[in-house]
Amino acid sequence: MANYPQLDNASGVWNLREVYDAVMGGYWPNANAVSLFCGGQTSATTSVIDKNIFSTSGNSTIFGNLSTATQSLTNSTVSSFTRGLIPGGYISPAYTNKIEYVTFSTEGNAADFGDITVARATGAGFSNSVRGGVGGGDKGGSPDESNVIDYVTIVSTGNATDFGDLTAARFSITGACSPTRAVFAGGGTPSKLNTIDFIEISTTGNAVDFGDLTSGRTGASGCSSSTRACFSGGNDGSSNLTNIEFVTIASQGNAIDFGDMSVARNTQVSSSNSVKGLNAGGATPSQSDVIDQFIIANGGTATDFGDLTQQSSNKTPSSNSHGGLNDGYQGTRPIPFNEAGGDLAVLMGLNNGSYISRMDTYSISTTGNANKFGDLTSSKGAAGNLGSKTRGLMMGGGSPGATSPIDYIEFKTEGNAADFGDLTQSTFVNGAMANNTRGLSYAGANPSATNVVSYVTMSTLGNAADFGDASNSTNNTAGISSNIRAIGTGGSGPINTNIDYFTISTTGDYTDFGDLTVARTQLGGGVNSSTRGCFSGGAAPSLSDVIDYVTIATTGNATDFGNLQTARSYVMGGSNSTRGVFNAGSASPGNINTIGFVTIASTGNASDFGDLIESYFLGSSAACNGHGGLVSG
Repeated sequence: MANYPQLDNASGVWNLREVYDAVMGGYWPNANAVSLFCGGQTSATTSVIDKNIFSTSGNSTIFGNLSTATQSLTNSTVSSFTRGLIPGGYISPAYTNKIEYVTFSTEGNAADFGDITVARATGAGFSNSVRGGVGGGDKGGSPDESNVIDYVTIVSTGNATDFGDLTAARFSITGACSPTRAVFAGGGTPSKLNTIDFIEISTTGNAVDFGDLTSGRTGASGCSSSTRACFSGGNDGSSNLTNIEFVTIASQGNAIDFGDMSVARNTQVSSSNSVKGLNAGGATPSQSDVIDQFIIANGGTATDFGDLTQQSSNKTPSSNSHGGLNDGYQGTRPIPFNEAGGDLAVLMGLNNGSYISRMDTYSISTTGNANKFGDLTSSKGAAGNLGSKTRGLMMGGGSPGATSPIDYIEFKTEGNAADFGDLTQSTFVNGAMANNTRGLSYAGANPSATNVVSYVTMSTLGNAADFGDASNSTNNTAGISSNIRAIGTGGSGPINTNIDYFTISTTGDYTDFGDLTVARTQLGGGVNSSTRGCFSGGAAPSLSDVIDYVTIATTGNATDFGNLQTARSYVMGGSNSTRGVFNAGSASPGNINTIGFVTIASTGNASDFGDLIESYFLGSSAACNGHGGLVSG
């Protein structure tokens, strides 16, 4: 059953666009977005339940207490939209089989729920909105590690039922889940294991091998969106770890490193609201009260969120908006209607006579002048820029020679860029194109013209990989894309009319698309809807005001669209799904700050939009979060 927005927590009248913006921005108030951290070990075992609100950074407050001071409970959440369960743990001098529960909407003490099938601690919790359970753990005795998976129906109370067995018995294991699948990672035998296995929550049976963590460890923590499971920290036998890594829950394969906690530790716990992950407490080896946060879709280094009420480790988390509940609108489901939605253009890699770090921004659907967005990691320019629905990338650039670093921004938060990774080679004056999944860098200079096409996965951080080759070695190029196709064109080496296309989901060399109306280099202004793309300006070698267009889904030569307000080269183009904008460029007698626009579905000359902060040139495109390549993405 789908879980839709809890409208009682979002009063007033909301249209679909507002709901979507709130969801993707991570501020939809679904189920109050509460995180609880229960029990654990301070200088002694504690019964305290701490409470945090995901949308508000800050220190924990007291929610209530467990019935008995308990530590070493499950380190991943077992909860529905309404109830949080606290199964098992260690109550000196013995392991316990008790399950307690709280109701998220009512602060207070935990109540008895029933019993798990085997008394144990340090197991991995899992749940969707119907079922919750525990896999593995420490049961005492010899051997003390357990392979048991058991489950309960969360809406009722009562004892757990046997589900099946893990692929390997282990303790100090962690877990995470989607609405359909639970994954279990790491643990000890006491050897440190890198094992990841999984179950389908709605069935019963033994777990199946999923893949491996990047290293064996115990005491890691796990949380998830509906699509991605993240595992943080732990101890690999020689030291506590900082790394955060992830797997895509619906597939199988090994974990990929994508960030770090702010503090190296183990026996911390994680919770999430399907957008944001929190890591709380743990041992460094001394007890910690640190809560740090990271965005599950993005990765990177976690930042400070606040502090627990006590320095403690070996707690259990609980959340009423984690990835196992995210069958509806909690921030990670693909766009539920057929429009890209975003409206922001961010210009990166500007040159006002020398390379500068400042980024300009404006809303595409309105007219007016640009404002400052933030700064790049360094002063550089002449690079291809591209965007997904959530982030913008600058692919390489000159400083003044070719460089390989990729900078990125998050559209929802104005501010400075951060390091994403590196291109396969140093490149500048390259084209760029993207859908919501992949971003491509097209040809460019290194310092001579190159035919290299490389790509990155937009939702992760990391280095680019080889995609294939362009039709010839060329630079000063431009690119456009639909959700399916990427199209690159123009350039010098020599000046040409070639238009290449690629299928974004499949690596490989170019296929011939057709030809531009006029051979030219230093063009840019790649703008597109989901069906049509335009290229503008350039030099052949004299400056050009030409705008031509292609229909992306077909092949064939470009057709005349209209003209720019001023003949110029190095035009920076950007678009939402209906309007294309053409920014700045090198004109006669110098650079200009003009912004012009067209309606992509029609033909005609560009009209005045407004002005950038300064006069610039050298940039093939703007990073936009609503271009046509994101429709149906």
